[in-house]
Amino acid sequence: MALWSGRLRWIFYAAVVPGLLAVLMTLFVRERRVEVRAKASFRAALRRFPKRYLGYLAATVLFGLGNSSNAFLILQTTALGASLTATILIYAAYNLVAALASYPAGALSDRIGRRALVLVAFGVFFLTYLGFALAPSARVAAGLFIVYGVFQGVFRAAGKALASDLSPEDLRASGVGWYGAAVGLSGLFSSAVAGLLWDRVDHAAVFLYGAAFAPVGAAALLLLVPSDRTAAR
Repeated sequence: MALWSGRLRWIFYAAVVPGLLAVLMTLFVRERRVEVRAKASFRAALRRFPKRYLGYLAATVLFGLGNSSNAFLILQTTALGASLTATILIYAAYNLVAALASYPAGALSDRIGRRALVLVAFGVFFLTYLGFALAPSARVAAGLFIVYGVFQGVFRAAGKALASDLSPEDLRASGVGWYGAAVGLSGLFSSAVAGLLWDRVDHAAVFLYGAAFAPVGAAALLLLVPSDRTAAR
């Protein structure tokens, strides 16, 4: 951004280079033919799933109703005074933290349980969204954005793993599919509401709205999903 004076088109041109290199790297991959029979298949009927999985799906949806697109975090960061170049660097740092947090989060979930770690993720989300609603400067927003990467890394690692743990063995692929659908559809609804709040109320309302659903989702998780230490065994 600094090199090309903010000309975004050239950023996308430059991004083609590592993309092409990644494609070329696949040419060096050699696979062995292994005759296997798939043991998992997608089955759409939710009635085949146990109550603990359905409870987790409900908690995921309730939390997701406040988990809007990251675009609003970017918009708020720039609205508080960060330049476009600085915002991109902040977003890159956020992605780096999310990637680095995923591995220890996965390892930790094996020790303390997936549900406990998902609750931690909800707590980090609540604090960062509340912080964005009250942030007085771009510098504070930048710090919050980077902390938000911890939420993404933990939630990605533990959330999907818990969905798999709570599904019957022959329905795990379907369980992960329903979980992904719940996250995506609730996020779509949340983003639509956030857009209306951003345009018609104020920016802080977006993050207060999102933060309000974190404790709702956490309460539903505690009430509807038993400790997953049992499911993980």
